Amino acid sequence: MRKRNEILMFFRSMKKSAQDVSMNEPIDSDKDGNALTLMDTMAVEDDIVDDLDSKMKIEQMKQYLVEELTPREQAIIRLRYGLNPGTKPLAQREVAAKMGISRSYVSRIEKKALASLQKRFRQ
Repeated sequence: MRKRNEILMFFRSMKKSAQDVSMNEPIDSDKDGNALTLMDTMAVEDDIVDDLDSKMKIEQMKQYLVEELTPREQAIIRLRYGLNPGTKPLAQREVAAKMGISRSYVSRIEKKALASLQKRFRQ
């Protein structure tokens, strides 16, 4: 009976401190037997932050395409950089053939459009 009371007292004392959690307290072990802490399982990899930053910039770019560029400039940038869903980037000559204009004209339009987008990103 005494052991039972000791166990109950232990659980009661643990219940009081259940909200106190140390980030460095071992919670498990890896395949090599090394202790894993809560901090280890919660660590954020830089890749996640980079991916989130890239996704935010892509969304901004899509918005700026519509706000800053003419329909023709938008089409050229989307074709050149594969920005339409399920498409791959095309060479200037391929874009020129699709749009019925010269490669050099595609180059000029692309250069102007990219300058406009770059200016908008810097604002």
